This record gives sequence, structure tokens and C-alpha cells, in this order.
Amino acid sequence: MLYIIGLGLGDEKDITLRGLEAVQKSQKVFIEAYTSLLSFGISSDGLSTLEKLYGKSITVADREMVEEKADDILLEATSSDVAFLVVGDPFGATTHTDLVVRAKKLGVDVKVVHNASVMNAIGVCGLQLYRYGETVSLPFFTDTWRPDSFYEKIQRNRKLGLHTLCLLDIRVKEPSLESLCSYRGKKQYEPPRFMAVSVAIEQLLEVEQMRGENAYTEDTTCVGFARLGSEDQLVVAGSMKQLLEVDFGPPLHCLVIVGDTHPVEEEMLDFYKLAKKQGQA
Repeated sequence: MLYIIGLGLGDEKDITLRGLEAVQKSQKVFIEAYTSLLSFGISSDGLSTLEKLYGKSITVADREMVEEKADDILLEATSSDVAFLVVGDPFGATTHTDLVVRAKKLGVDVKVVHNASVMNAIGVCGLQLYRYGETVSLPFFTDTWRPDSFYEKIQRNRKLGLHTLCLLDIRVKEPSLESLCSYRGKKQYEPPRFMAVSVAIEQLLEVEQMRGENAYTEDTTCVGFARLGSEDQLVVAGSMKQLLEVDFGPPLHCLVIVGDTHPVEEEMLDFYKLAKKQGQA
């Protein structure tokens, strides 16, 4: 049996009782650690915190293991119970859907234990989930790579009056350019990077300036989120220009570009407006 278990967003206690029972009866436990991270999992003792509560040794499954050695995980699941832990909900990333498909083709039984994810936790700001359009991912720009394919999706959402969730880039254990160009030697990895709300907005505005189609402007209302689901989560609403000046603190961050709003949404969103927060400080 392969159990794919959502861990939620905050800390080790966010696992469901069903999920914890599945972990404790599994012979092998893996945690996927590149599509997202628990808020505390960035620290060096995050893994041991999980192991202590769950009572199990946990193997970190990085990008290379999941994408290149998934068959090894599935092979173990053909003869024993294996738990594959995922931050958020199991189907928050296509990688996990692929794992289920491969498991079923091998005749491995799969059970999924759902949990909260960024896709529903963003509801905390008051914008109704059914009023969101297509979600977009914002990658880090480089000197030679500045993609803008997300622009059309945001533009379509805005024309329909829908909100847009922007998932911000997470780069964990990424091979360095020098390492990729080398034919020999041990792989070298870049330091972990987590996109901040301010970087996301800077890149969005750069693309708008280049495209000039008025999909959004620096005056467009957005909501910035940091560490959703944790005790110190931060939610701030304001214009893009205003949010550029906000220190959202440690990762993980995400951003919502606000579409048309109805009065109930406006009333809830008002609690998070930057001007109001500054007045309370």
C-alpha cells in the first residue's frame, strides 16, 4: 500500500488522525521536500520534530529522488506499507498525481489522506474561493530567462473579474549552472531560494511595462500572504506599490491579485488593508 498523506501548512501537528495512523503503521516514510515546505521545515531541526511526534524515521525525498527514483519508492510499496508525506494537500502538485498513476500501473494500492493547502487557506483574506480564476506560478527571473506566459492568464482572469492566486517560486537543491555544464565530479547545488512578495510584484510590474496591455498596474489591489497556516502567518492587502514596501518576513509567501469584489469580500478584506494596519500600530 502507498499512502499519500497531506501534512497541512503549519507544523507537525497539522497532520490528520487518519494520516498519523497511516504513518505509524508504514514500514517506510518519505517526505517530499521541493514543491513546498512546512513553515518550520526550513529550520535544521524541522525533520527531527516530525520524527519525534510521528515516531518514525523519515527519508527526505528531494526532486531527484521523486523524479528519477520514484520506482524505488513504488517497489517498496508492492510488498509493504509506504507513506509519502506531502506539504499541504496530496494533489497540490502534478508530481504527486504522476506518482499515483505510476503506482496504479504497477498494481500498487493507493490511499490518499487529504489536508489543507494554500489553494483553500487563502480564503482567510475574505476573497471567496469560487471567485478565483486560473492559478499561475511565478518563477525567478534570471539574466537570460524572463518568462511571461503567466501574463495572459492573469489578463483573462482580470477581464472576467476573477481573483488570481500567484504561487511563488521555491528553489531547493537546484543544481548549479557550473555543475550542469560539467561532465564529471560531484553535483553542486545552489543555496535554497524562496521568492518574496516584493520580488513577485517587481517581476509582475516589469512584465506589465514590457507588454503594456494594462492587465494590472501598480495601483491594482493585491493580497500578500506569508507562512499561511502557522501561528505567525501574515496577511496584508494593498496596492502593488504599497505591498512592495512591506516586509513579509521568512518564507513561504504567495500573492493574490484581486479581481472584482462584492460587499462581503470588501468588508473582510478591509481588515487586512495596509492603511488600517498602520493606523492600529
